[in-house]
Amino acid sequence: MLRRNVLMVAAGLAALALAPALARADAFVDEAKAVVAKAAARADKWDGPTSGPKAAAKKTVVYVAGDMRNGGILGVAQGVKEAAGVIGWTYREIDGQGTVSGQAAALSQAVALKPDAIIVGGSDAVEQKAALEDAAKQGITIVGWHSGPKPGPLDGTPVFANVTTDAMEVAKVAAMKAIADSDGKAGVVIFADSTYAIAIAKGRAMEEVIKKCQGCAVLSFQDTPLSDVSTRIPQLTTTLLQQQGAKWTHSLAINDLYYDFMPPSLAAAGIAGDGDPQNISAGDGSEAAYQRIRAKDHQAATVPEPLAMQGWQLVDELNRAFAGEKWSGYVPGVHLVTPDNIGFDGGSKNVFDPDNGYRDAYKKIWGVN
Repeated sequence: MLRRNVLMVAAGLAALALAPALARADAFVDEAKAVVAKAAARADKWDGPTSGPKAAAKKTVVYVAGDMRNGGILGVAQGVKEAAGVIGWTYREIDGQGTVSGQAAALSQAVALKPDAIIVGGSDAVEQKAALEDAAKQGITIVGWHSGPKPGPLDGTPVFANVTTDAMEVAKVAAMKAIADSDGKAGVVIFADSTYAIAIAKGRAMEEVIKKCQGCAVLSFQDTPLSDVSTRIPQLTTTLLQQQGAKWTHSLAINDLYYDFMPPSLAAAGIAGDGDPQNISAGDGSEAAYQRIRAKDHQAATVPEPLAMQGWQLVDELNRAFAGEKWSGYVPGVHLVTPDNIGFDGGSKNVFDPDNGYRDAYKKIWGVN
């Protein structure tokens, strides 16, 4: 009897000791669900700048693309071209064709054109620092899209403003989606690319968020170059399924591109399009990703960039630079696309184009129709 009472007391003490940990775990899952709900809300309210300089006249802008085959870089180019037409500037573009040497050559060509401004689309400003400094010495104003790890001016470079969402917030939202959907029990494989500093930082940030979830596990961290995904991902998917089995409930990738080549291997293993692993991207929000999410074809969510809107912001930042003003300080919020909200904010056209009236907002600032 005494032994039984001792055991009961011990069990009760153990339960009391465990209770705070369980409460913390539940609170973190609740936090994840709140973060996901906020990110998945309609993007129908303009939260960007409402004042600034009127349109500068007769400017020439060259968009130097890191690689026009990249959907994000292409989408921004289209936004810049549209905004340049509205503000009355001449627009040209040069393709860096996806290599460091090609991007350097494209920048040299752009400088030779003697434009008023260069927009660096998707090339690393530090990597291309010499060419950018040469441009700046010739009085060319420079802004960038995804040209560095943070929004705004890039220290140590002549980039007036880098336009991007907060990569670490993007990583957080993607990871929280896995935690929320699994009620804190996700088994996660992470795909990243150490070729790019910002990409590997985003991958590690997702890893850290998952590690904060007591009932979750990081099963594998795959450093797989984006340039090799078409050849590596199909077999890697099969191998991971063999290694992890049912423990693999969610994937987190720094870009939608990984999931372009995963579905055939998952389907061959008998996994339904809406089955596990649930694939979530902290990436650009490609057209293919939108189509997969809508069809529930081996992708559950993506965190896209508002590409066209960012193109308009790049033109606005240049206009501020021409006027001798500071950058706008605007950093677009993080938006999560799922099957439930894909019909809004440009989703019917397979892009994230916020229904927040940004075009009219910028036209009003510039004083144009």
